Amino acid sequence: MPLSRVKPSNYENLLRTKSAEATALLSRFGAPEPQVFASQATGFRMRAEFRMWHEGDALDFVMFHPEEPRKPVVIDQFPIACQRIQQLMPLLRDRLKAKEVLRRKLFQVEFLSTLTGDTLLTLIYHRRLEADWETEAATLGEALEVSIVGRSRRQKLVVGRDYVEEVLAPDGKPFRYRQYEQAFTQPNAMLNVRMLEWACAQASSLQGDLLELYCGNGNFTLPLSRHFDQVIATELAKSSIRAARENLLANGIDNVAMIRLSAEEVTQAMRGVREFRRLGELPQPLQAYNLDTIFVDPPRAGLDSTTVQMASEFASIIYISCNPRSLAQNLETLCQTHRVQQCALFDQFPYTDHLECGVFLQRG
Repeated sequence: MPLSRVKPSNYENLLRTKSAEATALLSRFGAPEPQVFASQATGFRMRAEFRMWHEGDALDFVMFHPEEPRKPVVIDQFPIACQRIQQLMPLLRDRLKAKEVLRRKLFQVEFLSTLTGDTLLTLIYHRRLEADWETEAATLGEALEVSIVGRSRRQKLVVGRDYVEEVLAPDGKPFRYRQYEQAFTQPNAMLNVRMLEWACAQASSLQGDLLELYCGNGNFTLPLSRHFDQVIATELAKSSIRAARENLLANGIDNVAMIRLSAEEVTQAMRGVREFRRLGELPQPLQAYNLDTIFVDPPRAGLDSTTVQMASEFASIIYISCNPRSLAQNLETLCQTHRVQQCALFDQFPYTDHLECGVFLQRG
């Protein structure tokens, strides 16, 4: 996203425009008027990444405009980043410039921060990192009060931790999340809290057990677990499953079974097409669960056709989508058996055309 689009004075107009487009798309399926959750106009991103541009003695954070991919744009200020990242950017740049071992062949810098201020830096190089780099990185981390991960080809060095600790408090109930470096997390933490609250509001009237697909690090799993007897949460990425299990333990949640399965494999298991040894980790056979509700938060492509068909067999569906168009494609099938009871729009990505959507469907 070009920073030229970041105009806080125009934020409300931009949000109205894209909300109207998404509302029109959802209205084809009989959806009620959606709740619209606005973002902060600045300081909302908890993640940022920049290429590092070397020009003589100068060292700068840069980005590239899609229309001029070879022309670097120096980034001195990044107003959409959270306050902690904005504070760190000039401090980090100056310290990197002053230390040859830290700046030499430095290719990219990634920031990951939290509402609590816990922050991790990833420094990516086009060279092998040696002991002298670790020494200087430790000094840098201490000075900036951050953890640092150094990466180069087939190499990862950790100074401090390779994760941050976040605390999110939907409806005033705090949950602790461990978020690993280079693993997916929601970039707009305050809007993420609004999404958690909305999903829990839909679940509050439901009963029985929950099946969750694409659970990630347990972002939705932790607060949703309060509203169901048992939860089966599934995810394919090993790093996300690891984080989710640690987050369940850290929050004392004991009614969730975390299983490493893809959405396609879950569909096969639900229909008895294949048996998976990983299902042996469940405290009871899959058939013994009262799975009336499914929660999905798929990637931009949405649900594949077989998973959509499987989801349509549940009485209730809570669907979080990062792409209104793929959501609409899935609703073409789901609305043959279900009705959209509630919907919401979350502006996770201000100044872009992207909107997160939530829909709650029930059979009948």
